[in-house]
This record gives sequence, structure tokens and C-alpha cells, in this order.
Amino acid sequence: MPRIGTRTRGCVVVDEEHGSPAAAVFDALGSEYEKAFASSSAHRASLDRLLARLAPGSRVLDVGSGTGRPTSAALAAAGHRVLGVDVSPVMVRIASRQVPEAEFRCADVRRMTLEDGSFDAVCVYFALLQMSRTEQSELVGRLARALRPGGLLVLATVPLDVEEFDGVFMGQPVRVTSFAAEDVIALVRGAGLTVESEQSVMFSPTHPDAMPEPQLFLHCRRGEAEPGG
Repeated sequence: MPRIGTRTRGCVVVDEEHGSPAAAVFDALGSEYEKAFASSSAHRASLDRLLARLAPGSRVLDVGSGTGRPTSAALAAAGHRVLGVDVSPVMVRIASRQVPEAEFRCADVRRMTLEDGSFDAVCVYFALLQMSRTEQSELVGRLARALRPGGLLVLATVPLDVEEFDGVFMGQPVRVTSFAAEDVIALVRGAGLTVESEQSVMFSPTHPDAMPEPQLFLHCRRGEAEPGG
């Protein structure tokens, strides 16, 4: 299990025994990632939709929280209790500085303990792409169970039918695995979630080494508890 380190301004730093390829990529990118994706109107619209549906003071898990902007920042500014999780120590330090109202952990969400029904909402914005298909499927199932009945899950990804594809992302070597759009939708439905909204867009990050990419935004809901259950 990761070891919990010091707490600073609401940020819990978790010391991982070993780094990961994803951590290396995002350690190198740092704030450049935030700048490259800051113009995403689809991401902002997705957040607005989520914020409109959350009850006051909701507990929200932000998977792959990055620099904390825009997701954790928008949720915390609206008064929600936010836990951001990211594998990159650099990103966690930036996020804790930029969004002191939220709590951040440097950890691999695949190895975190997630209690059933412990969150009102879970955000997963582009956090699955360096996991295997099996890991993505298992994690979505765990995140669905971590939602309270009626809880919301927002998932955004690059919907491509690729597995362990070696490429370059903003100048950094990456190995990407993803699903075609229909298979992403099947994955979340298989986890027991209802897809309430889906949006497909093309987005060009603001970075000289970035390429236009398809993006899929899904808003999903866990079913309500059965009466007497």
C-alpha cells in the first residue's frame, strides 16, 4: 500500500514506492498540460452539466486531477468536497498550490481502497489512456461501486480502437490504450451505469507538438437502491 506522507494546505501526499510511465509523462509536462487544454469548451460544458446536478456540499473524486484546473477548481469553488488523485508528484504539488480548498493525493488509483457508496460523483477526464483495457474495465467497475446510489460519473476519453500504441503526446513518448466509442459506452453500462448524455468533439490542444484528437464525454448515473435494499 502507498505510504501517506505530509499534509500541506489540504493536500495529502502519498509516497509511491515506484514511479509509472504516466507519472513520468505528466511530471515532464507540468503546467504545460493545463495550458494546452485550457481552451476546451467541451470540458467546461461537461463540468457545468455536472455542477448543475450536484447537491450542495457533495463529495467528489477527481481521478487524474492533474494541475487541479479546471475540474477540481470548479468543484471546490462551488462548495463541494473534492479529493483529487494523480500519479504525478509534480501535478499534485501544482494542484495543491492552485486549489488549496481541495485535497489531493499522489497515488495510483488502481491500488487505492475505494469504499462502496462513498462519493456523490466521480470525474474521470482522460485518466484511463495509459492503462490496459483490463485495468480500465476493472477501474470503471470499482468507481461505479464507489458511487452512492443515484451518484454521477463523468468520463472523458479519446475514443480510438487502439491497444498499447506507442506514440508521442506533446513531445513525450506514451503508450496508449483505448476503446472505440461504442465500446466505451458498453463498458460503463456493463459497470451498472446509465448513460444520460454523450458528446463527441474534435479538439486541438494549444501546443506546437499536439495533434487534433477526437474526444468523448459521457455523463452517467448509478441506479438508485432498491426499496428495502
